[in-house]
Amino acid sequence: MKKHLNTLFVTTQGAYLAKDGETVAVRIEKEVKLRIPIHTLDGIVCFGNVGCSPFLMGFCGERDVSISFLTENGRFLARVLGPVSGNVLLRREQYRCADNYDFSAQMGKAFITGKVANCRTVLQRVLRDHGDKVDCQAIEAAIKRLTTTLRQLQNELDLDAVRGVEGDAAHVYFDVFDHLVIRSKEDFFFHQRNRRPPLDRMNCLLSFLYTLLLHDVRSALECTGLDPAVGFLHRDRPGRPGLALDLMEEFRPMADRLALSLVNLGQLQKKDFIISEAGGVRMKEEARKTLLVSYQKRKQDIMQHTFLEKKMPIGLFFHTQALLLARFLRKDIDGYPPVIWR
Repeated sequence: MKKHLNTLFVTTQGAYLAKDGETVAVRIEKEVKLRIPIHTLDGIVCFGNVGCSPFLMGFCGERDVSISFLTENGRFLARVLGPVSGNVLLRREQYRCADNYDFSAQMGKAFITGKVANCRTVLQRVLRDHGDKVDCQAIEAAIKRLTTTLRQLQNELDLDAVRGVEGDAAHVYFDVFDHLVIRSKEDFFFHQRNRRPPLDRMNCLLSFLYTLLLHDVRSALECTGLDPAVGFLHRDRPGRPGLALDLMEEFRPMADRLALSLVNLGQLQKKDFIISEAGGVRMKEEARKTLLVSYQKRKQDIMQHTFLEKKMPIGLFFHTQALLLARFLRKDIDGYPPVIWR
């Protein structure tokens, strides 16, 4: 089992990262503000105008620590990796399976089953915790429709049908998402999913969290030896990490819950966002730091893995699911078990 390590997020504009012995040194205006031992890290994410020395890139490559570069708003730009790890036979089996559309439909059903079940759990928890503050009738109707969707996913479906079912479920879920915001609704309303750029504060939060989630899932797949670019539900497209997007589906509701918590607990407010003249919304630096700290803390929370029947930090679930997927592709287990939140 992979040790649960941390990701270093660097958001301060003008920061520079360098190798200092066995540590990563973060310099701001030529002054070292932070040193972190390399063995405590599994990834570094740089936002915006953040530099990195070639020596540190090589050092991180040798130690299997990935470095990702994103825009200040969280859009992915590039990634630095060391030599590809993992058994080449596993990747060859992944490619063969991805070429089989029936197998891809089977995998798609598994990923979307996890996503829909976890979306339903998000709605059920809101009813349980805030039933006196939300439109219970609308949310209960959405829960019933998602339950019907889970039954549909037990049938034989081709890949296009799986995508259609997922699209319908997403529409049902996001139709009631605005009801889940119980504080500052005039500032954090949600009408529909939008991105590139996000046009409201809640979509800005979701997009940023999905970017963090994708980074962690992609890292888990690479550590396991799988190719994050070759997916089953998300077909090949240059520059798109198809398998990472596949595996990420079952984790999206975790990001949704965190976004709702940050808003409903008042940890993020209207003043933490900037709206451009074109209508795009982005977070201020302090808001990003608040979100990143909350995301890291969330990954430390302990939860029961329903298939393995073991308790572990949520941050380990990414690696666990990647390992289970690899075991299924090797035919060591009979099926891929998506992670289901309780």
